[in-house]
Amino acid sequence: MEITSIPEVDVTHEWECLNVSIDNGIGHVILNRPDVLNALNYTIVLELERAVRQLETSARVILIEGAGNHFCAGADLYYLSGSQKIGELITQINSAFFAIERAPIPVVAAVQGYALAGGFELMQACDIVFVSDTASIGDQHANCGLIPGGGGSQRLPRLVGRQRALALLLSGDRLNGKEAAAWGLAYRSVPSTQLHDEAVKFARKLASKSREGLQVIKSLVNRSSEQSLDDSINLEVKAFHEWINNEDAQEGLRAFKDKRSPRFK
Repeated sequence: MEITSIPEVDVTHEWECLNVSIDNGIGHVILNRPDVLNALNYTIVLELERAVRQLETSARVILIEGAGNHFCAGADLYYLSGSQKIGELITQINSAFFAIERAPIPVVAAVQGYALAGGFELMQACDIVFVSDTASIGDQHANCGLIPGGGGSQRLPRLVGRQRALALLLSGDRLNGKEAAAWGLAYRSVPSTQLHDEAVKFARKLASKSREGLQVIKSLVNRSSEQSLDDSINLEVKAFHEWINNEDAQEGLRAFKDKRSPRFK
């Protein structure tokens, strides 16, 4: 499918802890603290929120990865030297994760190596996750006498159910990529050598579709847990009737009839 031009976001300013770029509709965000396994300090989560909010206005999909051999090993414990810093960090972590979850466009994560504690919570905030078969995924808060602070006790049960969530949170056990995919924590598990290419390939597939159409779908899915099934379906039907006359929807129907690729606005 043809991707028409969209406004470019200004990502030319200096990023201290991220690499940010946009390419053919895909906003790339790379956590760039490989010397500490991309651990989360205040600066990186502040920049993460800023990058997502910038890219969501111009990209069609956002892809989050980690530099080096790991996605994110969690919060930077060396940063947590005082209660004030702890409070600031946890507040900003949640602000960044909510920005990802509530971004109008899809956010894809490519996870290799460690996705632990805060890194695991970041993974849970993303819409669609690709993992390497050998990834090491889990929540280590209880191992350190801590509790989750980035949404892990709330998002995880919604993703895998109460019993599995409690088992992971209380034990500190880890899952590999294949297990994470089997549990519904990831869309697909692939060999580590194929992870980046497979995630980019999938992101390109999303970028080729109607940007506004994907936004409506994501919004409907996100709201499905807020109300009864009857109300959710009524919401979907209402959205469908409103959407069917949209220019992109009509272009998709014309393209199907003409047996060609759609040229979305």
